[in-house]
Amino acid sequence: MARVRLPDGTEIPALGQGTWHMGERGSDRKAEAAALRLGIELGLTLIDTAEMYGEGGAEEVTAEAIAGQRDQVFLVSKVYPHNASRRGLPQACERSLQRLRTETIDLYLLHWRGSVALADTVEAMERMQAAGKIRHWGVSNLDVDDLEELGPALAGCATDQVLLNLEHRGPEYDLLPFCAARGMPVMAYSPVGQGGALLRHPELVKVAKARAATPAQVALAWTLSKPGVISIPKAVRPEHVRLNAAAGEMVLTAEEHAALDAAFPPPRRKRPLAML
Repeated sequence: MARVRLPDGTEIPALGQGTWHMGERGSDRKAEAAALRLGIELGLTLIDTAEMYGEGGAEEVTAEAIAGQRDQVFLVSKVYPHNASRRGLPQACERSLQRLRTETIDLYLLHWRGSVALADTVEAMERMQAAGKIRHWGVSNLDVDDLEELGPALAGCATDQVLLNLEHRGPEYDLLPFCAARGMPVMAYSPVGQGGALLRHPELVKVAKARAATPAQVALAWTLSKPGVISIPKAVRPEHVRLNAAAGEMVLTAEEHAALDAAFPPPRRKRPLAML
């Protein structure tokens, strides 16, 4: 499994597991936790969650999945913008720690930018880091101008998690180069799109069929072909978890990249950062 370095040299898997929409129904939680455990067995040891997902339910599912193997997992969670103040962030972090049943979150992210000043959020993040509650902090859904606003504090930012897939290639124009120049990886959420439209695209289906893979595997392999990118697909069915793990070993050819570029043209100008 390919690995990516955080700015401080910490190595983490380039392919992990997302948990968006997990923990929303009690009847699904057993299967969701089992899927995450299977992923861990297959090397997908980075798990991304958030207090927003299922209003804490996804963190509880994650806790069930990592029980007895916390030291094998790189755990990522995110704080709501309205909880990201000097006072609110430590309280939100403590609630996440309780739901996750752990003493430390490996990477804690601001979910998106809200009304709280970034400087206040960073100060709270740094205090939680100094207290040992989080090991690294980062952001999500922030564009280049937002990152520049961090000023010297940007040196302590471990990652930016953004929407990046074949349908949404805007970050390639300036955000990926900006982060790469600073040794900061980018986390790609929804790497196979939403709703299945991307996975039904004729050219993606054609590329996948030619190499006896699924469209989702090709879409994942495309995100992983970008230097310094971490991809976090979500899967609940065991077969999908296994297919995702196998995609981590897939290397697209120059011809396949050219075909995908023709179908999904790379950006030629700055685009607003897309969000889900």
